[in-house]
Amino acid sequence: MTTELTPSTGTARIERIYDAPAELVWELLTTAAGLEEWWVPDGFDIRVSELDLRPGGRLRYTMTATSPEQVAFVRDTGNALSTEFHKTFTEVAPPARLAYLSLIDFVPGHEPYEHLTTIDIEPAGDRTNLVMTLDPLHDETWTRQHRAHRGNELDNLEAAIRRRTL
Repeated sequence: MTTELTPSTGTARIERIYDAPAELVWELLTTAAGLEEWWVPDGFDIRVSELDLRPGGRLRYTMTATSPEQVAFVRDTGNALSTEFHKTFTEVAPPARLAYLSLIDFVPGHEPYEHLTTIDIEPAGDRTNLVMTLDPLHDETWTRQHRAHRGNELDNLEAAIRRRTL
């Protein structure tokens, strides 16, 4: 079952090819242990507190700034060093597609809203092609930073795959 949503105009696609089978990429995307290996940008730690992997199910985790640069960033935006995030899955089709809505409720002076991310996983022999499609955020500055964080996370996913396959 899915609850398909149409991406907004201004979506971005980030693509990566990983030297790993699609099943491993799926595992790293959909288990608490896997997510805790790579899910956040550099300079943050993560702890998953809820993972209900089904359409309508939720992912809840706490992200904590740990590097001086990220600590300064979250303080400059008026946020706490640790923030709880919520995602609601809209599509779960193992091991090919995952989509979720993120609650964007941490932007000072801006009303909370939902943001759609879709991840397509395509086996390519011994490799896997991953395409992440991101809706824009409320303004260009936050959108640019969000896309950079997702790119950094996908680089971290590659490092987690290397650790698992060595």
